[in-house]
Amino acid sequence: MPKNKQIIGFVTWLVVSFIAAAIGSAASIQAGPFYTQLIRPEWAPPPDLFGPVWTILYALMGIAAWLVWRVGGFRAARTALTLFLVQLAVNALWSWLFFGWHLGKLAFADIVLLWVLIVATLIAFWRVRPLAGALLIPYLLWVSFASALNYSVWQLNPQILG
Repeated sequence: MPKNKQIIGFVTWLVVSFIAAAIGSAASIQAGPFYTQLIRPEWAPPPDLFGPVWTILYALMGIAAWLVWRVGGFRAARTALTLFLVQLAVNALWSWLFFGWHLGKLAFADIVLLWVLIVATLIAFWRVRPLAGALLIPYLLWVSFASALNYSVWQLNPQILG
């Protein structure tokens, strides 16, 4: 694959990942005040940690998708890259469910689905390029933690998060 095509692919996969981040963050514009008014478990991280962590994770996701794409383009890794795109959409939806619409139960269902899709994407990426799968491990770990946090916050705030 020519070097300029690789660079365009790299930028494209990063842009795709950060578009999902932007869609989700549009629902999170007022997340800070909303999140701080919620009862949270003692083990909840400070609100300021989420932005930097997600920025790193989206960058890793974009790099992982690019590594898979580089093997032979979208056609060669259609299943893996389609899984990747679907999990990105489910990821972006979570912020709207939780922060935008205050739907704790649906947000939790969404994050469980997201976790399953991340595992499937990680396995599919690993089969194409092990490094790409490995780059999704921090994402899986963070979403595992976020799932527990989502559940706890939802249970602690039934009057706010229906």
